[in-house]
Amino acid sequence: MSLNNKKILAIIPARKGSKGLKNKNIKRFAGKPLIHWSIKSAKKSKYIDKIIVSTDSKKIRNYCKSMKVDVPFLRPKKISKDNSKSIEFILHALNFLKKRKELFDYLILLQPTSPLTTNEDIDKALLKLHNKRNKADSIVGVSENTHHHPSFNAKVNKSSFIKPLEKKFSNFRRQDLTKLYSYDGSIFISKIDKLIEKKSFYHSRTLAFISKKWKSIDIDDIVDFIVAEALFKSKKNFK
Repeated sequence: MSLNNKKILAIIPARKGSKGLKNKNIKRFAGKPLIHWSIKSAKKSKYIDKIIVSTDSKKIRNYCKSMKVDVPFLRPKKISKDNSKSIEFILHALNFLKKRKELFDYLILLQPTSPLTTNEDIDKALLKLHNKRNKADSIVGVSENTHHHPSFNAKVNKSSFIKPLEKKFSNFRRQDLTKLYSYDGSIFISKIDKLIEKKSFYHSRTLAFISKKWKSIDIDDIVDFIVAEALFKSKKNFK
């Protein structure tokens, strides 16, 4: 299904290196490699025209090809480091496709570390952005910040005593706090021309796609992995 004749590209990034959790992009999650779930969601989207995986791993490339997903290159080492920025592999992929005369209007970045993001989430976020295209250029996933609200934060001094983050301690009830949101990594979408211009998904014309609490986890370590897998296996209970 076309979105007003706009062409949609999805990029799934999957480096082989990971400090927090070794080989996490292909670690078995609910019986499949973790990257399987992002690919599956992208393939079920109504609007995505092309999916590519940007990886520096032959093993990941081979698995993706078994799922009939395009891996048109192996990502260069210089943009596959721990400190490499996302915009580097995004621009690398866009330039590669441009040389093949493959041009797109919107880019969706789907991280394998957010396996609870569904095709419905992708399509809702894309529609929200497209419907507000005169006022917005990108949309990113956020979730309400409750447990880690800054009002509940404190410092600990050298003697192990807690000290207020601000000038004094606060005794706010959770329901009295101003709603704040944190970036959850669940989804990133942008008009491609603006992404190239801004070199970021985050700017004054960025919309929020608010994730449900149970969907907002971003896998960084083994604790996140265990929690996410438990939530994934119980997802029917949240519907």
